[in-house]
Amino acid sequence: MQNVLISACLLGERVRYDGLILPVSNRLIDALKQMANLIPFCPEVEGGLPVPRLLSEISGGDGSLVIDGKAYVNDIKGNDVTCFFIAGAKKALETAMKNNIRAAILKEKSPSCGSAFIYDGTFTKTLKSGRGVTSALLEKHGIQIFNEKEIEDALAFIDYGF
Repeated sequence: MQNVLISACLLGERVRYDGLILPVSNRLIDALKQMANLIPFCPEVEGGLPVPRLLSEISGGDGSLVIDGKAYVNDIKGNDVTCFFIAGAKKALETAMKNNIRAAILKEKSPSCGSAFIYDGTFTKTLKSGRGVTSALLEKHGIQIFNEKEIEDALAFIDYGF
């Protein structure tokens, strides 16, 4: 059975920035559990941020540029929290490498885990194309990223034997 990294919030763990629990469909999670060993992970918590925490967004680019030192992550009060996001991404990569993970299912729109869209850094709920810091780092190392709306695609990827 393959190991798959999954955002802990998608499994109902209380790790979201606002402390809310918003898990995905039990049907899809149950199907995943039949096909893979799920390893829950929250890069923001693992990087040292508390629950709850201030809302954060990437400014000046996306996760790839944060990794390259050309963009940063600020919280809604203007504090630079980039170091926490980078630390969490590095721990996610370490966990992935240690567990031979080839696929991850991560929370869309998150400054850590977004895979197609993230918020634009203005705190106006405006989305832009881009990856979060953890998604960008994992993808850079060959890990296939899916979001919570792509779980069926992830199931097919896992079933194919990646």
